Amino acid sequence: VQLLESGGGSVEAGGSLRLSCAASGDFDSDYYAMAWFRQAPGKSREGVAGITRDGDPRYADSVVGRFTVSRDNDKNTLYLQMNNLSPEDTAMYYCAAERAWMSPSALLRDRIFDNWGQGTQVTVSS
Repeated sequence: VQLLESGGGSVEAGGSLRLSCAASGDFDSDYYAMAWFRQAPGKSREGVAGITRDGDPRYADSVVGRFTVSRDNDKNTLYLQMNNLSPEDTAMYYCAAERAWMSPSALLRDRIFDNWGQGTQVTVSS
């Protein structure tokens, strides 16, 4: 399984970005839970948003109301729409996928995921 993120960039506070994660290889979206994680310099990786293979989302408290996770199983692609960005959102964003059923409560636990992308940088200036 290969995961390729795109859509990162530099924006001013209050701006928006849409991240994409395209999955390829031996990948059938119907069987995979997927999620977004981020890691800022000097900080540990944290879960941002995830979606079960049944389409149930889960969000970190810090992004509720600002970020929306979605998936297009026909395209094997995961998305993260990020609105009202703040400098605190600056980080490398990673896509992760795991071939498993999992409850929404588990989606933000990075140790559950075995498949990871290389990341895309998001920088928000004040």
